Amino acid sequence: MNTPPTVLVVVPTYNERDNLPVLVRGVLAHPGYRLLIVDDGSPAGTGAIADALASEHAGRIEVLHRTGPRGLGRSYVEGLQKAIAQPDVDLVCQMDADLSHGPEYLPSLAAATTEYDVVIGSRYLNGVSVVNWPLHRIFLSAFANRYIRLVTSLTPNDCTSGFRCWRREALAKLPLDAMVSDGYAFLVEMLFEARRVGCRIGEVPIIFIERRQGQSKVSSAVLVESLITPWRLLFRKAP
Repeated sequence: MNTPPTVLVVVPTYNERDNLPVLVRGVLAHPGYRLLIVDDGSPAGTGAIADALASEHAGRIEVLHRTGPRGLGRSYVEGLQKAIAQPDVDLVCQMDADLSHGPEYLPSLAAATTEYDVVIGSRYLNGVSVVNWPLHRIFLSAFANRYIRLVTSLTPNDCTSGFRCWRREALAKLPLDAMVSDGYAFLVEMLFEARRVGCRIGEVPIIFIERRQGQSKVSSAVLVESLITPWRLLFRKAP
């Protein structure tokens, strides 16, 4: 009988103290799954909640408390590097802590890594699978993905999804130290570099549910960076 893969889920957090316990229950409901919570210096006590959950689920949750400049990209670089360094881990997943990414989809992402090196939880594989987004957000996201594909020639339907599962050895090929994007542009940069090193990129459908608690972290600066990043990647030399 085949041994199921060991899956480490990397979750960046910033002021997600109410969502985190719910997310932890959902992820740990899957046997063999572990969590690495990367807290970005949350002022609202998320780090303390994460530490308490780690004590409650010893051996299945680890917490990385970041210091220094904040940002999604910086959090992911530190978290993913820590994940890659664990030789007993087979698959590394990325997901948001705001409950927009359903933990129930994790096994389908993991299963697809038998064919692909990275699997995206896609909102746009079967039409538009988004709940509680206003129409302008749907248009903005759809435009962003079309724009990214046009500029970079990436082929996934959902290049900006933060819900992903990587084969650890494929993720280790990415030049994480050389990545400079922050915010959600970092997710595009990861895909671009994955294609550059020859990773097979696949997608599975998910239903995305807009965050249920807290405030969205999409700002005008994040949107501007997302517009500039595809061009910067296109003209950047390979590391």
